[in-house]
Amino acid sequence: MPDKMPDKTLDNLPALVNADARLVQRGRFVDTTFLIAVDDDTLVRVEGDRIAEVKHEPFITPNYSFALRAPRAVWDQFWQPLPPRSFTDVFALVKQKADEGGRRPALVHGQPTLFQGIDRGAAPRKRKQGGRPMSPRYEAITGRYLPCSILDEPHRLYVEEAGQGIPLLCLHTAGADTRQYRGLMNDPRITDHFRVIAFDMPWHGKTSPPAGWQDRDYKLTANDYMRMILDVSAALEIDRPVAMGCSIGGRIVLHLAYERPERFRALIGLESAAYAEAYYDLSWLNRPDVHGGMVCAGVISGLVAPTVQPAERWETLWHYMQSGPGVFAGDLHFYTTADGDIRPGWARSTSRAARSICSPASTIIPARRRVRSKSTSVPATIMKGLGHFPMSEDHEKFVAYLLPVLEKIRGQ
Repeated sequence: MPDKMPDKTLDNLPALVNADARLVQRGRFVDTTFLIAVDDDTLVRVEGDRIAEVKHEPFITPNYSFALRAPRAVWDQFWQPLPPRSFTDVFALVKQKADEGGRRPALVHGQPTLFQGIDRGAAPRKRKQGGRPMSPRYEAITGRYLPCSILDEPHRLYVEEAGQGIPLLCLHTAGADTRQYRGLMNDPRITDHFRVIAFDMPWHGKTSPPAGWQDRDYKLTANDYMRMILDVSAALEIDRPVAMGCSIGGRIVLHLAYERPERFRALIGLESAAYAEAYYDLSWLNRPDVHGGMVCAGVISGLVAPTVQPAERWETLWHYMQSGPGVFAGDLHFYTTADGDIRPGWARSTSRAARSICSPASTIIPARRRVRSKSTSVPATIMKGLGHFPMSEDHEKFVAYLLPVLEKIRGQ
């Protein structure tokens, strides 16, 4: 793949897209015209699952439903084999203000398909053809329902766990569930010393919403999130666990470190930005005229590292495609509003907001602060080559960073 966008790439779109059966299948209900602006304006007309025409300016009163308009320098960043943060896919380009006009034609068909076929990372792992069938074998993970009270309401909480030793309570990301931690639960390097526990928050995965959910809007708050974790710890009868969370789970770890550090042996935050500003309109995540799960997956697709293997990338996206209506948006109410903003609690000097989700700077800033009731500085490590979902993107690479942290916890 060239390092810059070739001048004739748009002219080749019909041949590239129409020959890709996967893209044709995903666009089988599309009938629209949109505009792409690189050096000049180009209209792309899609009719009944195929690109019918690519036409360059000049136009007379062009008619299009939406536009992707950005300087060539932005497109060249996007076109790199390993693009930088915020340039990894079309949805990520929204952060660069590269879109204009109505987004519905793109969102109604889920993840953008225009450049979806670009191979960003390493070649997919080769799978043996005609090999011996896999022998059936249960994994070490145990999944059970725990009837308990959470936020003063009855729930059948779905819990998975594996291993023995120090309790390690794992908190999933917004709109997802415990499946993100299956790699940890199947790794004896972890489970020989830690009792790894993950639960589906109410409204997520296999934990249903509370009775009467149809008459309320789900909105997660910082106070309810902290209470939920403490309620679950009490129901599981685990004393001072290690809590590890990612994304919204990484954010709530900061709240717990500031508000309730005495309740935990240690706190590990993954992608733990003190604040992250939403770069997209949350209303698109819960509408009757678009597929909410597909839109959720589209929104987070650019947060997955470009080097991730296809199987792990698409499994991560699948978790989001299965999210209940409004659940992802409800989680992000905590993550992107003042309610979840931990900066005032750490120090006013942390007011620099992250331009993209959990940039290294936005994670290191709170890590340099001191927990209110402690005098020990909090260490931080940048996990190179991993995106916003390290535990489900590349288990081996993630564990290489995690094991030294867990060893330190064991030794204390």
